[in-house]
Amino acid sequence: MLTTTAPAAAAPVVHDAPPVAARRLLTGYFAGLGALMAVWGARMPAVQAAAHLSAGRLSLVLLAAAAGMVAGLYIGGRIAQRYGPAVLLTAPAVGLAAALAALGACRTLPTLIAAAFGVTHGLLDVGANVASVRCQDAYGRSIMSSLHAGFSLGALFGAAAAAATVHTGHGRVFLIAGLAAAAAALLTAPAVRSITALTPPLLDARTAPREAADPKHSQAGLWLLGALAAAALLGEGAAADWSAVHLHDLHATATVSASAYAVYSAAMATGRLAGDRLTTRYGAPALVSAGALLATVGLGSGLLVGTTWSALMGWACLGLGLSTTVPALITAAGRHGPRAVAAVTATGYIGLLAGPAAIGALASLAGSLPVALALPVLLAAAVAAASRHALESPR
Repeated sequence: MLTTTAPAAAAPVVHDAPPVAARRLLTGYFAGLGALMAVWGARMPAVQAAAHLSAGRLSLVLLAAAAGMVAGLYIGGRIAQRYGPAVLLTAPAVGLAAALAALGACRTLPTLIAAAFGVTHGLLDVGANVASVRCQDAYGRSIMSSLHAGFSLGALFGAAAAAATVHTGHGRVFLIAGLAAAAAALLTAPAVRSITALTPPLLDARTAPREAADPKHSQAGLWLLGALAAAALLGEGAAADWSAVHLHDLHATATVSASAYAVYSAAMATGRLAGDRLTTRYGAPALVSAGALLATVGLGSGLLVGTTWSALMGWACLGLGLSTTVPALITAAGRHGPRAVAAVTATGYIGLLAGPAAIGALASLAGSLPVALALPVLLAAAVAAASRHALESPR
């Protein structure tokens, strides 16, 4: 996974102007991806009820989506390396929208598994993230947190829309969301030229990374970054796929249950919008560690108290606390070059994809979803403990 050559560090790149059009387009793609994922996650109880799935069988659906996304990530990585990220924007976005619309018509476990939601998600995610690394290089300063804020804002909008349409059949909601996303992708297709124009920065051999002399230390550092990304993204996956189910099990109304992910997304968007400024002021190690501690205490307390409002507060703390973790980890991986960024990101997706399925399996075994949700709490604590070392250690 993390076998990389020691790339030279990027020297400052001079541009006539920052690629504003590319940044706006990528923000839109992240927002659209967040909205689609939120609609899917917020209406998960309706999907579960329509197909008569237990928590364990629902976890099989999530596991199939995870396997599909891993395949999409692998294929997309090879495509992006050969042809660039621009080819992984319009077509995968339309495919993802179509897959969501198809999921609305699925009423059995096999059809839910066969919807190919994960594969198209993986392809689009690779395209957006590789393009974002190039866009940040072109800007010459950190913009990763604000780009990821687009995903959170989109997720907030999607979750709010799902809550507002809770009395509308989920199949109709999925169809409308899919059609809207496909139309947006097709309408913005000409703007993808702004992504094509982004090229990797020239490398300066005088600033070669220090890990060139110690590749084993470099690889260990990348493994740690990847593990922390997986831990943080497991929390995000838990919020997307299980927060609504958690509130539903606490006898919250359908509207309140569907709004749980909106609360999480609003908190995460707030943290990410302020992330670049806070990182500059306090430094990534301190910010990420303190945020992960907030996530641990907040969600843990919400699970222990076990009321609707404490649960909502817990999901909010998880979102705010982990908001800057992934952007900071990607930035740290960027010191090793683009291949390291791809490796750490792919490792992080293991938590995002397999985590919700693992939580479903644990809930089935323990007979309690709150017990299973202790997993993201424990992993947030691990991020709090290890992030300073991962982000401060010389690489």
